Amino acid sequence: MIHHEHSGPRPMPFQAPQGDLAVLAGSANKELSKAIARSLGLRLTPAETHLFSDGNVFVRVLENVRGRDCFIIQGVHHPVNDNFMELLFWIDALKRASAQSVTAVIPYFSYAKGDKKDEPRVSIRARVCADAIEEAGADRCLMMDLHSPQIQGFFQIPVDHLYGRYVLAEHISSLGIDNLVICSPDVGFAKGASAFAKLLGVPVVIGNKERTDHTEKAEVLEIIGDVKGKNVVIVDDFTISGGTLISMAELLKTRGANDIYAAVSHAALTESAGPKITASPITKLFTTDTIEPIPSKSCEKLQIVSVAEVFAAAIRSVHDRTSVSMLFPENPKQK
Repeated sequence: MIHHEHSGPRPMPFQAPQGDLAVLAGSANKELSKAIARSLGLRLTPAETHLFSDGNVFVRVLENVRGRDCFIIQGVHHPVNDNFMELLFWIDALKRASAQSVTAVIPYFSYAKGDKKDEPRVSIRARVCADAIEEAGADRCLMMDLHSPQIQGFFQIPVDHLYGRYVLAEHISSLGIDNLVICSPDVGFAKGASAFAKLLGVPVVIGNKERTDHTEKAEVLEIIGDVKGKNVVIVDDFTISGGTLISMAELLKTRGANDIYAAVSHAALTESAGPKITASPITKLFTTDTIEPIPSKSCEKLQIVSVAEVFAAAIRSVHDRTSVSMLFPENPKQK
């Protein structure tokens, strides 16, 4: 899964000293933050968030962070705008407290879906958010499974892009499912599905999906590839309503597939999504703990695989000035 050995350049005299490592938890990812801190062998730096009755958010760091490498863990999931504003306030608070560097650790960046101007007179929301994060004072970002990897180019600061497929693939491999095929629900995620299939050493098939409006409903029209008699894992970066996964699972059944599973990095499930997935042909839905609270009670088929160690290893690499990309085995080791 993750290679923990240090590689890449070590801190040199001409580089800025690292300062002590400080990891803080925003209100969006408290449990994941605790797990990351445990993996790092650290305590979370004391901090508090308060929501006033009029909706204003107040944040405060409760110990000295002057000259320290600070990592604020705060996802941008529901309530999206509250969590995003809180992230900006944390960045600002840390910069004003004279932190040496501030890294915004964003397990799920939901505005990544707004990555292009594909209709007249619409906002490129991901770019607006990127500008805001930079203006607040972040020195770098650490994110997982962006909807579009090119969003890294929206930022002028470094963005380290992590992948949930390593822990998900390791979990699926441990289940010993035979005659397995990976399925992408659409052409857009075909590259990600191929990388997933490569980790497991199995074939990949691709669905043809059409979305005509903003209702979060999509129709899967056809499947490219043979799934008859196969066990299938549908993979995607996120799901909200579960509609695409369910539609694909139903089509796979008509094409003769046996057991059908799904694996997504981010389960941003609505209240109605859980019962629908539970009633669907999907046997299990595997996801990570990037989004809190985890909706396991509303979806009986949900299985959580933690990405705390992935984030911890990346934070350690950033702090030690070593290569984050070397944490992932598909990247060749540089000499």
